[in-house]
Amino acid sequence: MNNNSKWKVLENDIVGCRRCQRLVAWREEVARVKRRAFLNWEYWGKPVPGFGDPQARIVVLGLAPGAHGSNRTGRMFTGDASGDFLYPALYKEGFANQPTSLCREDGLTLKDIFITAVARCVPPGNKPQNDELDNCRTYLLKEMDLLHPIQGVIALGQIAFYEILPILKPDLILKQYSFSHGAYYELGDGLPWILASYHPSRQNTQTGRLTAEMFDSIWSRARGLLNPS
Repeated sequence: MNNNSKWKVLENDIVGCRRCQRLVAWREEVARVKRRAFLNWEYWGKPVPGFGDPQARIVVLGLAPGAHGSNRTGRMFTGDASGDFLYPALYKEGFANQPTSLCREDGLTLKDIFITAVARCVPPGNKPQNDELDNCRTYLLKEMDLLHPIQGVIALGQIAFYEILPILKPDLILKQYSFSHGAYYELGDGLPWILASYHPSRQNTQTGRLTAEMFDSIWSRARGLLNPS
């Protein structure tokens, strides 16, 4: 089976997943009730697969689909405020061909970047439970395997940061790694580096905890860290 076929099988496995009863019920309720602004939309209402360049050298790892963003559109960081903040920054550094991400058919393509998340279904209150993260981890592992080798990971938020570290290096001592915006670690032994950022959630961006300048610095540094292709 070639890589294109493997990606298709994995995407189908993710989209068809019903492992977490709480998340299945919630994502489908959100898709059924909808938000007034999107009453004419047919919500995706399923788990959301990763999206981006299958030859990516950087994995961007978020938390979970937004209720009326990815859970509506079916694509990571698409259709909500987080995506409105993320994609202009990617475009500015040449990682995206356009600064907007509205729907799966809008022509957006990514270069050197693959965007995924530690949870594939929208969780109530944006808080996935530990067993739900455990259930989703196999999908992230399979994506990382198909993308191998990558040069780095950008973790958007604390949960993504602490979820990816033991995946990258199972024998590391987790307490030796601290999350903060701009935290950077080289794991050695030819493993990918990890760069941390505050999540571009509305809560962070509207309060000024994460500014456009702070976020731009993450992608500028990522660009500088990439080895020449």
